[in-house]
Amino acid sequence: MTFIAPTARVHPEAQIGARTRIGEFCVIEQDVTIGADCVVEPYVFIKRWTTMGDRNEISAGTVLGTDPLDKNFNGDRSYLHIGNGNKIREHYTISRGTKPESITCIGDGNFIMTSGHIAHNCTIGNNTVIASCALVAGYVEVEDQAFISGGVVAHQFSKIGRLAMIGGNTRVNLDVPPFFMYSGFNVEPSGLNVVGLKRAGFTLAQLLKLKKAYQILYRSGLKLEDALARIETEVPDENTAHLVNFIRSSKRGICRE
Repeated sequence: MTFIAPTARVHPEAQIGARTRIGEFCVIEQDVTIGADCVVEPYVFIKRWTTMGDRNEISAGTVLGTDPLDKNFNGDRSYLHIGNGNKIREHYTISRGTKPESITCIGDGNFIMTSGHIAHNCTIGNNTVIASCALVAGYVEVEDQAFISGGVVAHQFSKIGRLAMIGGNTRVNLDVPPFFMYSGFNVEPSGLNVVGLKRAGFTLAQLLKLKKAYQILYRSGLKLEDALARIETEVPDENTAHLVNFIRSSKRGICRE
């Protein structure tokens, strides 16, 4: 059965799923939906127009669905959508969208650590790790299985690719292609994310193709479009195709060595 602590304040119009536990001193506003088998620890504040799926764990002091930190926000309805099986640890804030009816979207299976912020209109994929004290600005996109280390700051409208690994205290001020490692004050590529790719089940053949793609992209001295064409010709597979498509669709430009 659903458990709601006696000191929690849950609006009668909020929808709470089966077997979900709401801890002491939580505040759940109206127009909130929480799925089944969730755990909401004490002192969590979930604001209007937040929707959460099943099996999420929300730790103490977290605030979900905050008003955007945006001077253009005028108070209209917007949304925060959170998927299934996420862990959001202590003292975290996630904002809903700025424009009316817009959405901040968090996918499934993400591990979001302590004392950070995901801003308005971000799109976070599935199975990412966002470590403590990372700050993700508005309209940032993070693809599946990316790893964002502690203290990283991601500039608004930046995009972080699948299985990219961002080192601690890095400033992401340009788009970050998938599958590679990055570090430096201003984000710079530093090789293939071998450990992350192996953990994700990539084969040796796939790793070798991505390593070759990295060398062509960053070490060949070719112009960007020539490098992408060479990757398509010399090491074609689904992963290098995703890499090429990511780069070609970049609006901010990708980071370089």
